[in-house]
Amino acid sequence: MSVTGKTAIVTGSNSGIGLGIARELAKAGANVVLNSFTERDEDHALAAEIAKEHRVTARYIKADMSEPGQCRALVETAGACDILVNNAGIQHVAPIDEFPQEKWNAIIAINLTSAFHTTAAALPMMRDAGWGRVINIASAHGLRASPYKSAYVAAKHGIVGMTKVVALETAQEPITANAICPGYVLTPLVEEQIPDTMKEYDMSRDQVIRDVMLKRQPSKEFATVEQLGGTALYLCSDAAAQVTGTTLSLDGGWTAM
Repeated sequence: MSVTGKTAIVTGSNSGIGLGIARELAKAGANVVLNSFTERDEDHALAAEIAKEHRVTARYIKADMSEPGQCRALVETAGACDILVNNAGIQHVAPIDEFPQEKWNAIIAINLTSAFHTTAAALPMMRDAGWGRVINIASAHGLRASPYKSAYVAAKHGIVGMTKVVALETAQEPITANAICPGYVLTPLVEEQIPDTMKEYDMSRDQVIRDVMLKRQPSKEFATVEQLGGTALYLCSDAAAQVTGTTLSLDGGWTAM
């Protein structure tokens, strides 16, 4: 499967899921734009590494996804956008009556509102190019709720709804919009949490993964960033030209329950 010559912008992509998706798209021939809110030498070095490894153009553009103007500027600075992957996200856990207002505002801004702004900026470019893919990284929490995650669940349900609207607005064009809904994914951030959780519950690594982290994931296996990247690549393929306005769950059966 090839996306050679296409330009892909992946928000929140200097680590974790976003980086995994960017790598898979680059591997298939796409030129990629990495993004986060930092401006470090290692951010630009990461783009250079991807460019060298896959013989594509890759660059890093700093943009704070909590700022509407920077969201749109990211796309404008990239100069082209055939594939938009809205991945940037943050999390905070607390009961509603104790949930900090600033955390709610930040989660909604970064996890949901940013995707509105990047999509609005990218669609004219896709129309000019005569082809486009909008891929929103939602979550199993875009389809199911959990306690203490009010802002995250609201944002992810919102991103699923917005995906459907974009799909309907572009239904008669060669542009599709879909949401990928992963369950728990083994990222460096999750990996770092395992030792502390082992101590907290006095459990082995395997017990923590199976009985704590993957309690709601029937497969008892993490999804991988490579699997998410492969799913994004499928959505860019000709085989998925009529797949639009839907969700693809990579959650080991979580939302089947």
